[in-house]
Amino acid sequence: MKKILLAEDDADFAGILKHYLELHQFEISWTENGEEALSIFQTEHFDICVFDVMMPKMDGFTLAEKIIKINPEIPFIFLTARKLKEDKIIGLKLGADDYIVKPFEADELVLRLNNILKRSKQNQYSTVIDELQIGNYLFDTKRLCLKNNSKTQQLTEKEASLIHFFYYHKNQMIKREQILKKIWGNDDFFSGRSMDVYISKIRKYFKDDSRISIDSVRNIGLEFKIKKADL
Repeated sequence: MKKILLAEDDADFAGILKHYLELHQFEISWTENGEEALSIFQTEHFDICVFDVMMPKMDGFTLAEKIIKINPEIPFIFLTARKLKEDKIIGLKLGADDYIVKPFEADELVLRLNNILKRSKQNQYSTVIDELQIGNYLFDTKRLCLKNNSKTQQLTEKEASLIHFFYYHKNQMIKREQILKKIWGNDDFFSGRSMDVYISKIRKYFKDDSRISIDSVRNIGLEFKIKKADL
């Protein structure tokens, strides 16, 4: 059974949701505030987190920031009654795997949870090649890090999956939909914005080698370019 940390201050709603998720073979640890959720996360293992945005003592965004520092690979979903665009942008920048606005169908949440967990399992990085040379960088595929001289950048699994995908499609036009379906599992708007955040991060990781670039081709896709001398 996959274990979920559920942080939701509406006790009636949380009780119904907890029961429904348990019927679908999830194990649920529920708490009514962010501080308690953080404390529980530090002592137990979870496969995914589901956080309400507006909670007492610690809001969902702050909670997610603290949990990411403990485990940057943990997938998480925000639940909120707020429809503000700014909130969604904050969630995307934090690396949320989904953002669901209340009210919603419980079946929809179950479907999204299963899809995220499936992608998370698929994206657990494994390859027979331990290291890949990318320009001046050495990509350690086992330790999930990017090395350049004395600098080492630790990567998340999703960042590593993206770099791996780019490497094997280098100097080719890659459609956005192709990347999204491979790494995120779908090509909806939310996933597209999330991808843009990750692309921005990866560009910064390679900034010390001018021979490497990730070029956007408007309305089509991306090109991960490495000069031929470094292929």
